[in-house]
Amino acid sequence: MASQAPSPQLPLLYQGLEPINSQKHAGWNVRTLESVPQAASAHAIPATVDEFAMLQRFYPIIFSAGDDPIPLALMGLNEGVNTFLDENGKPVEKNFYMPAYLRRYPFMLAKLRADTEELSLCVDPTSGGIGEFKEGEALFADGQPTDATKNILQFCEQFETAGQRTKSFMDELKDADLLMDGEVAIQPQGLEKPFVYRGFQMVNEEKLRDLPGDKLRKLNQNGILPLIFAHLFSLAQIREIFGRQVKMGKGPVDAKQMEGADA
Repeated sequence: MASQAPSPQLPLLYQGLEPINSQKHAGWNVRTLESVPQAASAHAIPATVDEFAMLQRFYPIIFSAGDDPIPLALMGLNEGVNTFLDENGKPVEKNFYMPAYLRRYPFMLAKLRADTEELSLCVDPTSGGIGEFKEGEALFADGQPTDATKNILQFCEQFETAGQRTKSFMDELKDADLLMDGEVAIQPQGLEKPFVYRGFQMVNEEKLRDLPGDKLRKLNQNGILPLIFAHLFSLAQIREIFGRQVKMGKGPVDAKQMEGADA
């Protein structure tokens, strides 16, 4: 399972970043990406609290290890395995919720200078999402952003705002000392020992039950409790992901080697 948050140097999936501007990208179009090849090997995708209600229907929501954890939606139980995307990074089904982080790609808001908090709309130039091709929608018209560009910017701004709410949620969990090292065991039929997955964090249900009434009330008033329950309920999806891996031929096949192995 996931053990660390994505690198702060270059965000997960992004192979480069450059700001969008009316001079360099005049005459360029933006088109919908049908696939993201590098996502095919991404087993854990950053998630925001705004998505928990939808995510928990399809993915286990866990928290990365370390002192600065973030929520992650598991798309596979082992590194390099994604049970929702094929080898080309294209969804294998249509009827599941796609995490906003994936839908945002290849765009994002980023600081261009370390001495300012101002964010600029940037794109991964290697993605094939924008270029001087005929299909798609124009980025600029008469030197001004088109509706397509404005919509992209709005989505990225909403993602950043959701990220701030997510940070506040994580701060609440840490302040209440509710996180613990996670461990999930799956017992396949016919095998003596279970497969044990570790390397992530989860909410400690015992500590949650033992919280004083005033602290519990505060979490409820802050909207934290429903998010915690969505996380806890989502852990049942781990068994579903395990089954998906087995069907794809990416599950553990050698019981002697794999029984009881850490993820």
